[in-house]
Amino acid sequence: MIYLTHITLPSDKTAEWPFTIPAVATLTRLAFCAPVTLLAGENGSGKSTLLEALAVRLKLPAVGRVDAGRDDTLAAVRPLARAMGTVLATRPRSRFFLRSEDFFNFVRNLSTEREAMREELRRVRAEYAGRSTFAENQAKMAYAGVIADMENRYGQDLLEAASHGESFLRLFEERIVPRGLYLLDEPEAPLSPLRQMALLALIRRMANEEECQFIIATHSPILLATPGAIVYDLDRTPLAPADWKELPGISLMRDFLERPESFLRHLEEP
Repeated sequence: MIYLTHITLPSDKTAEWPFTIPAVATLTRLAFCAPVTLLAGENGSGKSTLLEALAVRLKLPAVGRVDAGRDDTLAAVRPLARAMGTVLATRPRSRFFLRSEDFFNFVRNLSTEREAMREELRRVRAEYAGRSTFAENQAKMAYAGVIADMENRYGQDLLEAASHGESFLRLFEERIVPRGLYLLDEPEAPLSPLRQMALLALIRRMANEEECQFIIATHSPILLATPGAIVYDLDRTPLAPADWKELPGISLMRDFLERPESFLRHLEEP
């Protein structure tokens, strides 16, 4: 399912950042012709900038921070968001924007909330000491329920789970629901290659079977190989669909894996 069909930018752009980024400066129309669109390119190519501006333009809820439309860390991309036109074929039932660095804020917030609920449980135990067990259990019920729900969703030790990617995948499994539009900025950052493949499988299943649309900025060779996805290389202008196997990053990775000694020898040369 494709909800956002394309975005547009005026041809007469100002000579100020982020309009000076080559991929942005030359862009007038970008079509989303598949349920999964991947934005590739080196750091500074504009892929995250374009995605952030789109999230601001669509006023998407954000995971781990305030909504994109009110996020002060996105102030620099607001001029681009204001200049951007968006065309939605139909409205998604669910939507959100996620930057990988915001995920850790999300985990910390969950951990803080869980500790607050535990503190309330300790308070109730002290307050109801010597009173009936029934009365104490009734008073504890709401707090215990919140803790149980959080731990069932995200694991008992959220911060420890985040260190090896389990809660990151659990977050996606909980938040990505049918008929949704999801913007993800470098979601591979906390994930091992194996868990990146698990994320790819989840994205593919939700796109193919549950009418979801994904627009993802990524460096990951694994995510860039998503079957059926449209890949745009923001290091090339004007933007056009690219074959992921021919992306410079993919070619470099393939050559390195085939002949690591030649690369290492070159790095060691004076």
